[in-house]
Amino acid sequence: MDDLYRHPAGVQTRWINFENPTGARGAGGRENRTAKGHAFDIVKPGASCTLLDVNGCGVIRRIWLTHDKRSPTELRAMRIDMYWDGCDAPAVSAPLSDFFGVAYGRMPRFESSLFVNTEGRAFVGYAPMPFRRSARIVLTNETDGPIMLFYEINYTLHAELPPDMLYFHACWRRENPTTIRRDFEVMPRVRGRGRYIGCNLGVAPDPVYDAWWGEGETKVYLDGDDAFPTLAGTGAEDYVSSAWGQGQYATAYAGSPLVQAKPSLYCMYRYHIPDPVYFERDCRVALQQIGGDMKAKVIQMLDRGLPLEPVSIAPPSREAPFVKLLELNPGVDLRDPSLPDGWVNFYRRDDWCATAYWYLDSPDNRLPPLASVAERTADLRVPEEKPAGG
Repeated sequence: MDDLYRHPAGVQTRWINFENPTGARGAGGRENRTAKGHAFDIVKPGASCTLLDVNGCGVIRRIWLTHDKRSPTELRAMRIDMYWDGCDAPAVSAPLSDFFGVAYGRMPRFESSLFVNTEGRAFVGYAPMPFRRSARIVLTNETDGPIMLFYEINYTLHAELPPDMLYFHACWRRENPTTIRRDFEVMPRVRGRGRYIGCNLGVAPDPVYDAWWGEGETKVYLDGDDAFPTLAGTGAEDYVSSAWGQGQYATAYAGSPLVQAKPSLYCMYRYHIPDPVYFERDCRVALQQIGGDMKAKVIQMLDRGLPLEPVSIAPPSREAPFVKLLELNPGVDLRDPSLPDGWVNFYRRDDWCATAYWYLDSPDNRLPPLASVAERTADLRVPEEKPAGG
């Protein structure tokens, strides 16, 4: 808080929006004789709108954005790309709503340390985004219709930035469905020196299981890790700071701002701000695809031929040992009477997506381009309407 009463030398404040698209000194609010002349603009379908294009050294401090198209498909079809220091490849490339903290094209009310949506009608981002020579942010409307866009980007210009400055990056991924025994990749391997900031995650559990989906452990592979990670978690809801299942909540560094019952959908986030994750050479983040239920129910699912593979049993007695099924003889049958009853964890497959955030010593992360609109918008789960009078 001490920074609030300091005025650092050589730092200037700028705002960019349609009322001052260049951020130039004394250039704001000139249209309509200064009376709210250009608060918004229309972005046609298939068109791109450059939100910011500045030269110099600076730090983006805040992004605020709202528009009149808010269906899950429309939010997923709009994309945001960010470029630093003249790099041709985007450091940030993601669907609009996913970038701003919540998956599956949703806009729930929540507040966190990096992203805020106070009333479910506007996106706000506070992650600092430094640049040495230039910055460019582009929004592309890949929906079928025009959008009415309002926005503002607040940034500071600096004479210089510290030599250990890192560039902000973000990427989006989706697997629908995931693959049995293969971890979902939250952040593909990124090479360079940097810091993993965290992610927002979304899962649309496959209803054929009718069972808990969140037993998979988070794995963070650092600096040459191959088969085994340096950092390993204990479960999906544990990673986002919950336990024994997951309800709806939002805190500064972890939350689950959307829990939808029918059809089932969970959106969650975890930001490593007080607990930094640094890497010197490379980093990759993955999440196991494991769920769980009681043994009798898992046997019923096996009898139905559902795609799953049991991996362990936690007996109801705390005196009994944890049974590691994958370390027993291959092909062990869950019906074997020597195996105890209890909670069975099993590999499964679901619809997962993730937006990962990190800082890197290069403006180019060398990752593949963003997935197509068709892949981003397929099978989005809209809440079931309640019957009249219900």
